[in-house]
Amino acid sequence: MAVSQRGIKKGILALLGQAELEAVFTALAGYPPEKLLNPLFSGICSGSEKIKWNAVSAMGATVARLADQDMEAARIVMRRFMWSLNDESGGIGWGTPEAMAECLACHGDLAREYTKILVSFMREDGFYLELPALQRGLMWGMGRLAQVRPELLRVWQTPRYLLPYLDSEDPIVRALAARALGQLLVVEAAAKIKQSPCDTTEFSLYAEHRLTTVTAGQLAREALAALAPVLE
Repeated sequence: MAVSQRGIKKGILALLGQAELEAVFTALAGYPPEKLLNPLFSGICSGSEKIKWNAVSAMGATVARLADQDMEAARIVMRRFMWSLNDESGGIGWGTPEAMAECLACHGDLAREYTKILVSFMREDGFYLELPALQRGLMWGMGRLAQVRPELLRVWQTPRYLLPYLDSEDPIVRALAARALGQLLVVEAAAKIKQSPCDTTEFSLYAEHRLTTVTAGQLAREALAALAPVLE
């Protein structure tokens, strides 16, 4: 008997909450990518950090696979991300900036088309995200893309739009902005980042497919270490 879409969703959400990411990838590879989208959209907005971040990574891999098969279908997913962050959607868009960034990190053609849209969510003359919780996701996304597509971020003037986030009232937004600016080697950020190395605000950072507890000051120090060679 074929498993219903509802049954697939229930099984995938359970998998995201229980398995390590490598096992998640292995299990999801057996499904057509279009069957995974709705469960993963539910996963990225989960209150469980394990489910959320497994879903973010799985969404990136799944949408990249979908784009290889049917680019227009992948564009529909991108538009769904954009709509969920639109005030008119009636939702909040939890996890969306992170998932969108992961998709762009995983697929070059999507990145070339949609990086400018992701950057526009930082711009007050664009699709600016006002909620600090969404800004945290966006700053994480900029850091994720800075790891793999720094030149593309520079094309869309990302450093210019990142710098004001160093003045955010939210210490986690400031820390994640500093991390992205350090990865992008933005020397203009150094003076402001030097004000934060002693910030003891703790939070969970997802990097290299694992969650670790860090402090805002730790990320500031890492950013300054990345900038040190270009400041000499």
